[in-house]
Amino acid sequence: MLALDLGTTTGWALHGIDGLITSGTVSFRPGRFDGGGMRYLRFTNWLTEIDRLSGPVAAIWFEEVRRHAATDAAHVYGGLMATLTAWAELRGIPYEGVPVGTIKRHATGKGNAPKEAMIAAARARGFSPADDNEADAIAILLWALETQGGLQ
Repeated sequence: MLALDLGTTTGWALHGIDGLITSGTVSFRPGRFDGGGMRYLRFTNWLTEIDRLSGPVAAIWFEEVRRHAATDAAHVYGGLMATLTAWAELRGIPYEGVPVGTIKRHATGKGNAPKEAMIAAARARGFSPADDNEADAIAILLWALETQGGLQ
């Protein structure tokens, strides 16, 4: 199971077949001479590598953002989400977005928790997130595991 916090710096958390959870961040910031689509090609390649190296991905959960503070962030998110959903559709992998408030409420008890609270919540669960992107991905994965994808 793969959980993603989509953005230029994407947080990820993976629940492996062995039951172990690994997590991190990956940057999809375009290079100086990159065309507009390179960010999304890199993301596609990264997803393919995760799938290849970790065994087949069985399901994908991602943070569903409904409002962005900046237009550029909204465009990047939309492009990454389109890339992710097309990639998953091609492989028959189920995917679902989880609202931001749902993730924050599950992790901290508050649906509008700040980034620092999300990092603290991940640390309290025994993780060492590098930043809020990784903390959010961990929270998404824990929510999916503990609620069976919202069924509980």
